[in-house]
Amino acid sequence: MSESRGTVLVALSANLAIAVAKGVAGVLSGSSVMLAEAAHSTADTVNQLFLLAALRRGGKASDPTHPFGYGKERFFWSLLAAVGIFVGGGVFSFYEGVSGLGSPEEEPSYGLSYVVLGVAFLLEGTSLVKALLQVRQDARREGRGLWQQVRLTTDPTVKTVVSEDSAAVAGLLLAGGGLALHQLTGSALWDSSAAIAIGVVLIVVAFLLGRDAKELLIGEAADPRTRVALYDDLMQRPEVERVVDLMTMLLGPERLLVAIRADLSEELSSSAVEDFSTRLERELRERHERVSLVLLDATTATGEDAGRAERLDRETARLREKIGAGRA
Repeated sequence: MSESRGTVLVALSANLAIAVAKGVAGVLSGSSVMLAEAAHSTADTVNQLFLLAALRRGGKASDPTHPFGYGKERFFWSLLAAVGIFVGGGVFSFYEGVSGLGSPEEEPSYGLSYVVLGVAFLLEGTSLVKALLQVRQDARREGRGLWQQVRLTTDPTVKTVVSEDSAAVAGLLLAGGGLALHQLTGSALWDSSAAIAIGVVLIVVAFLLGRDAKELLIGEAADPRTRVALYDDLMQRPEVERVVDLMTMLLGPERLLVAIRADLSEELSSSAVEDFSTRLERELRERHERVSLVLLDATTATGEDAGRAERLDRETARLREKIGAGRA
């Protein structure tokens, strides 16, 4: 969590300085694209505060009213950050660009705008590099590629920072291109079109981040590698005749609930089942990093249970193929 907090703090500092600079440049120059960029950086600054709140509140210990802890708070605040990108960045940039299409053409202060964009590019680039370095470390630990880790990571704070900074760098390039074409052609159409393009980029990023946060909030399962590893672990145990159900749910970026219905050997006594249940939870938590809670339901498989077990077998086989193809 300390690495995530450091990544967010770097992004917050960069975005705050950039938002002020862009706002001043936008007001003084009258450029639609600079005002759109100012709104974008302001939204990003507020979002970093959301992410800091997520890191602080998500680490709270469980209590009687929240027995599974507060880990999902990080998903909630990340969803708010996505909404902030959509409204404060995307919609405003799009509106500013469309409004500029029908406004009288004015010559913006190109020199000031270029200086601000250049400084912003350095700051945003630094923040992006910091976030990508953390993602690369996480990717090596998980045995994934860099961009695969960005897509599959369950840490919404890092994913949000990487997505925001990537969109910011793209927005700066669009803004610079729009200003340059405005200067070359004398037409403010390019300035407004760049603002619209920035708005579209931010809306797409906000949609993707919001979709991921929604999946985590409503109870997303563990990644395919973890699910297959848990299944194999259970099937290798002599006490387990068949796994009927294997359900997982992320309680936070680093906490996983595992619920198991298994047909155990008929030779096990009730005390042996209790011993096995205790040992199973301890060993699963030791062998699988994110597992924090294991619930075992020892059952006698019926005809319906056999069908469920077969579906689980097929689903696990499908996940193996997905992993083998490098899609997980």
